[in-house]
Amino acid sequence: MFTGIIEELGEVLAFERQPEGDAARLTVRAPIAVSDASHGDSISISGVCLTVVAQTADTFTADVMGVSIAMSTLGTLVPGELVNVERAASLGSRLGGHIVQGHVDGTARVLRIEDESNWRIVRFALSPELAPLVTRKGSITLDGTSLTVSAVSDAAEAEQWLEVSLIPETLAATTLGRKAVGDAVNVETDILARHVERLLAFQKEEVSA
Repeated sequence: MFTGIIEELGEVLAFERQPEGDAARLTVRAPIAVSDASHGDSISISGVCLTVVAQTADTFTADVMGVSIAMSTLGTLVPGELVNVERAASLGSRLGGHIVQGHVDGTARVLRIEDESNWRIVRFALSPELAPLVTRKGSITLDGTSLTVSAVSDAAEAEQWLEVSLIPETLAATTLGRKAVGDAVNVETDILARHVERLLAFQKEEVSA
C-alpha cells in the first residue's frame, strides 16, 4: 500500500525482457528507497507496485510480469529514463496523499498543457472504461502521484478527459513536470470508485434477472 507521495526520482539502469514468456527484469537506481529495503519489499515505480528481488547499496531489481507491462508504461522504459519512486507506507505513517494500491488500471495520454502563473494545468485523455470512475475533486493517481482532479469532461462528450493542476513542487519532484503532449502516464483510479462500480454491476444483474 502507498500514499502517492513521491519520495525520489529513480534512474532506470536496465529493462531486460526475459528469454521465456512475456516478463521482464527492471533495475532502478533509487538510493532513498533502497536505504531500508529488503528482499521481498514492495516499491512503487511510476505507480506500479513491484517486489524487490535483488539490491545493491543504491539500486534494486524487480521482476515485471506481462500483465503489468501490458497495463502500464513500464514496457517503454529505457536506460537513463527517470521514474517516480515511493516505498510502501509503514503502519502509523501519515497519509499525505490517498490510499494507493499500485495496481494500475491503464494509461492516459496528455492532451493539453497550460502554464499559469504559479501552476500547470494538464489534460489527459480517459478511456471509456475509466471515465466513470473519475470525478471532479476526487483522487486520482498518475504515474504513482496522488492528485486531485480539478475538472472532468461531461458524461455526454464523445472524448472523455480529466484535468489536474500541478503546483511547482509536484512539477519538480515528479516526472509529471517533464511530460509533453502525447506522452502516456499510468493511471490508478480511486479504490472506492472501483468498489462502487462493482456493486452497481451486481445490482443491474439482479434487476435484469
